[in-house]
Amino acid sequence: MQQLIRLARIVWASPYSAIGVLVGAIGLATGGGVQRREGVLEFYGGFTRWAVRRTPLGDQCAAITLGHTVLGQTKAYVDMAHDHEMVHVRQFERWGPLMGPAYLGASAVVWLAGGRAYLDNPFEKEAYDALG
Repeated sequence: MQQLIRLARIVWASPYSAIGVLVGAIGLATGGGVQRREGVLEFYGGFTRWAVRRTPLGDQCAAITLGHTVLGQTKAYVDMAHDHEMVHVRQFERWGPLMGPAYLGASAVVWLAGGRAYLDNPFEKEAYDALG
């Protein structure tokens, strides 16, 4: 039964994982690397680094999670952000295809209320709170 639940979580998050694998594959073809930890593919360097730096946080973004993939600027950044990004992996397992709209919607609501779209986003707060 546990294996069936695990498979369901992987499938539920798979639309985002597919995007992450595509970006990661381009990263590998352009000199990047990959490691696998806890069932998650962690890509870094090459095109992956370029793509991560194009997020709204720019150079301040160490890594981002898409389903069961983590895209990072460098291996050191991926290692540093691992625990935080694993919380996001679990969020993708819960929210599946709704994660993108839910995350962006939460950021919009927070920003419209005068908060910080990233740091006050409940998805980010959960990830930072998990670190202690």
